[in-house]
Amino acid sequence: MYPRETVDRALRLSEQGLIDREVARITGVSIGAVQKWRTGLRRTPEKERKHAHCPRCDGVPLNEHAYAYLLGLYLGDGHISRHRRGVFALSIACGDAWPGLITAAKLAMRRVMPASCVMGVQRTGMTEVKSYSKHWPCLFPQHGPGMKHTRKIELADWQQVIVDRYSGDFVRGLIHSDGCRSMNRVRRRFAGSDHSYEYPRYFFSNKSLDILALCGQALDRLGVEWRFARWDVISVAKRDAVARLDGFVGPKY
Repeated sequence: MYPRETVDRALRLSEQGLIDREVARITGVSIGAVQKWRTGLRRTPEKERKHAHCPRCDGVPLNEHAYAYLLGLYLGDGHISRHRRGVFALSIACGDAWPGLITAAKLAMRRVMPASCVMGVQRTGMTEVKSYSKHWPCLFPQHGPGMKHTRKIELADWQQVIVDRYSGDFVRGLIHSDGCRSMNRVRRRFAGSDHSYEYPRYFFSNKSLDILALCGQALDRLGVEWRFARWDVISVAKRDAVARLDGFVGPKY
């Protein structure tokens, strides 16, 4: 048996993105103990709760704050694939240029499905953040065959309630996956000379009209003025709108 303080410290380190081996070294416990604490696979007094991991099937509490963000990531650069024995993998593609995004994606997965292992698989120029569970399709009913922009994407009623409540986290996930905050540089000639200035703006790009609509609706709820820069790109460029969105999103890092 380990003191409660040791268990809590190990869980905090795991949430920060440290691997089990590092957590075990820092806290002075075994890797097996860290894995059990992180995944929640220790025996519980109630036998009927032994395999209860799914907020939809088992009534396990759902971290809605983290879920809204993860839903945005999934709709932008995520997909679910089927593996053996009815297990599914949730994958989020994260560019290596933004290590903070990789950490945030891992943390959101752990908070949404604490009993499932989260890992990063290195690809060319990017890291695929993955988590395995039989219940990922329960939490993401948008899962289906084909690219998202080729089929209807709509939120279930319970998802809409969460997105309405945490619109800022939802938009942050969308922009962190398929968007950016950048500086727009403009050069104008007046009074006989060239003048340059720059200002920040946000973009969100997606080929799915349904996902673009979900983004626009969330921005409306946040009171953020936006427009279409192209049919597949949402732009937030006005100073007040950018400043407000900064409070929810901010640049990738």
